[in-house]
Parts: sequence; C-alpha cells; structure tokens
Amino acid sequence: MHPELPRDLPVIERRAVRLVVLDATDRMLLFHTRDPEHPRLGTWWELPGGGLDPGETYRAAAVRELREETGIVVRPDEVGDPTWRRRASFIHRRLRHLQDEVVVPVRLPGPGPDVDEAHRLDYEVEDYFGFRWWPVAEVVADRPRCYPGRLPELLPAFLAGEEIDEPFELWS
Repeated sequence: MHPELPRDLPVIERRAVRLVVLDATDRMLLFHTRDPEHPRLGTWWELPGGGLDPGETYRAAAVRELREETGIVVRPDEVGDPTWRRRASFIHRRLRHLQDEVVVPVRLPGPGPDVDEAHRLDYEVEDYFGFRWWPVAEVVADRPRCYPGRLPELLPAFLAGEEIDEPFELWS
C-alpha cells in the first residue's frame, strides 16, 4: 500500500505499460476517456496501455494492449525502452488501482490510422468514446487533462530519451 492512498475502494495492485504511439508526422494517439460509474471525474485524454498478465514482459503487454485497444499491430522490437517509470493510483469502476507503470515509445512508419475497436474489452468500449492523433507540440502547448497527469509536461523529456522516475501520482 501507499501512504497517500485513500481508503475508499478495494485496491488492486498491478504492473502496467502505457504507450506513446507516434506517427510519421509527430502526432500521438490519445483516447478520449470517461468512467461511467464516476461522472464527477469528467473526461480526459489517455495513453493506450494496460496491465501486464502474469509472466508477461512489458514489450509483450504493449504489443497486446495496442492491438486490443486500437487494432494497430507492431512487433516487440518496435516497442522502445521503458525510460519513464511511475507509480500511480486511480479509481476505475469499483476498484482503486495502484500501478507500477512504464511508459514506452512506439513510432509508426506512416500517418496514424483510424482506431479499430473490434478487440476491445467491454469496459473499454464504454470508457473510450473517442480518439485523436494530437500533434506533440499541441499537447505540450495546450496541456489537455491527461492520464498520466504530467504527460504534457514530461513529454518533451521522454521523447528526447531522458530517464524519468516520476513520483507517486494520485490521479483520482
């Protein structure tokens, strides 16, 4: 457990991977997201990704999550190194997630494709109500509300290959 963690819901601890997916024109993929059970949280923009299955590497999880959530297929060797490490907590449905996350880059060779939702889990279909290929410079300048919360602020350092060990984020 974490000392700053609210005691509001049952806690699930897991390892997770998030992907900064860039296309050839320096646009990044973000999902427009909500939690139908917690409307007070409003809406936000979120990196693709999710939890690692038992025994799964972050690269294998990144490949699987990207295919499930977007239909985009990449090879494990196309997933970059986990130079951004973070621990975060958020509420989702009836659980409080406490996650050790790595953020990895994936660069696509062409323009960002439309998202194929065919392999999404039921809750993802409900939670993700849109997507956008955002120009990186616009995310940095406009600072939309995101998960991870410091994404607009930390994105330039991440894309420059800097090592980031982010302190705990209590997102919701």
